[in-house]
Amino acid sequence: MSTTRFLTGITTTGTPHLGNFVGSIRPAVAASHTPGVESFYFLADYHALIKCEDPLRIQRSTLEIAASWLAAGLNPEQVTFYRQSDIPEIPELNWLLSCVTGKGLLNRAHAYKASQDKNLAAGRDGDEGVTAGLFMYPVLMGADILMFKAHKVPVGRDQIQHIEMARDIASSFNHLYGEHFVLPEAVVDDNVATLPGLDGRKMSKSYDNTIPLFSSRAQLQKLIGGLLTDSRLPGEAKEVEGSALFQIYQAFATEHETAALRQAYADGIAWGEAKQLLLERVDQVIAPMRAEYEALIADPARIERTLLAGAERARALATPFIRELRHAVGLRSLVQVASAAPAKAAKVAKPAFKQYREADGQFYFKLLAADGRLLLQSTGFTAPKEAGQAIARLQQQGEVALADLAGQLAPVAGVTAPDVAAALQALRAED
Repeated sequence: MSTTRFLTGITTTGTPHLGNFVGSIRPAVAASHTPGVESFYFLADYHALIKCEDPLRIQRSTLEIAASWLAAGLNPEQVTFYRQSDIPEIPELNWLLSCVTGKGLLNRAHAYKASQDKNLAAGRDGDEGVTAGLFMYPVLMGADILMFKAHKVPVGRDQIQHIEMARDIASSFNHLYGEHFVLPEAVVDDNVATLPGLDGRKMSKSYDNTIPLFSSRAQLQKLIGGLLTDSRLPGEAKEVEGSALFQIYQAFATEHETAALRQAYADGIAWGEAKQLLLERVDQVIAPMRAEYEALIADPARIERTLLAGAERARALATPFIRELRHAVGLRSLVQVASAAPAKAAKVAKPAFKQYREADGQFYFKLLAADGRLLLQSTGFTAPKEAGQAIARLQQQGEVALADLAGQLAPVAGVTAPDVAAALQALRAED
């Protein structure tokens, strides 16, 4: 039976909360027991530096997140569980990938565009406060994924673009240096629950509305008591739709228990009683894990040993692979060059069209130069067939099609019309 590699990263910038448990930790731990699946879980502390400038917070968050995953049942003997910064091959791969990544590709990254839009809306320079780390974030994420040849990467819909970019970067490298990388696929599970927070909005550290996963029972009772509810009195029927209390309960309860609470809502249960039911249900799930979590937090050396053992397992894969990639790009021993037999002529790289789908549901294409630079970028098409037809016209008609399709092509900074025409001519010559 073939093995499928899954890879998941957790940024170390905060304390895990109930939403993280339901949306990420619990399903990932369950998936790690699936036959035929090889799981990689890492603490993305390099990524944390983009968002957080507090060293103590990053260190504490790394401890809390590692303890949370282990307490929730992640078996470090069955998975590869490691800290990103313990794998020196990842930043080296980040540099190799950055050398084949077009700036135009990074210009379209959602996080970068959102920062620019926020600045421009406030009347500031578009790049004010934007670090090179934020701009290059998709390349580092690509290195995380491509280093371990992950087939599947579970992500939210807002992260699909990053997986598509990792595929583009891998394709550019493979095009230039041979087939070294596996092209990863995004896995989006629309059935994974998204919990509401204390104020009814999505539970998120950004909104400061979270319930920490391993709160004490007393703290849990206090936080649940503060959940936003409406003004309906005991005896009045209540709506489950839009009820944060009900949604959190549902994420921790069985179908039978959920049906019982739904009926209790219809029968006019008092909010105080409903909150007590929620407290008991959540605490029933969390309490056994809480004891293990507290034991782990009290013994950071145990977590450190676990992460270093995971890093050793990860580097057993990363070290020979980075050696292979260094050789592929020409970072080789001079002695090998002197004694090596004459090599076969390298395959000449050619321009190439890439078609893909964005998070907005529309289909796009781009033209890459032989060196991986972005030459041409389309606007969105509603169907993949339309994008394919436009590509076919450009390949067959060259500059004539360029003029006809001008309204469906977005300009690329620093690229001239002759650059594009030459690439299209090279494609026609290849045909």
